[in-house]
Amino acid sequence: MAQKISEDTNVQLDLKTIGIIIAGAISLAGMYFSLNKEIELAKELPKPELSRTEFDLKDELVRSSIISIEEKVNSNSEKLDKIDEKLYEIIQKWKT
Repeated sequence: MAQKISEDTNVQLDLKTIGIIIAGAISLAGMYFSLNKEIELAKELPKPELSRTEFDLKDELVRSSIISIEEKVNSNSEKLDKIDEKLYEIIQKWKT
């Protein structure tokens, strides 16, 4: 049988349970404020600086990658032109 909860309902908790509930609430509040403080501190920290040497190395890497890709594209383009010519010759021989 279900009981109705009202103002007259008695809740019986032992002292240990009440202590655990209070300690849990205090712990959660402490973690919340600690996390907020760390977030605010992280917002104020200076952004990492990019040194000139690091920038030059990254720039060189990007440029060499672009040149390498360009060479591969040109090579593939030449091969494609040769394949296209051979295919055209085959089609012309097949038509006659």
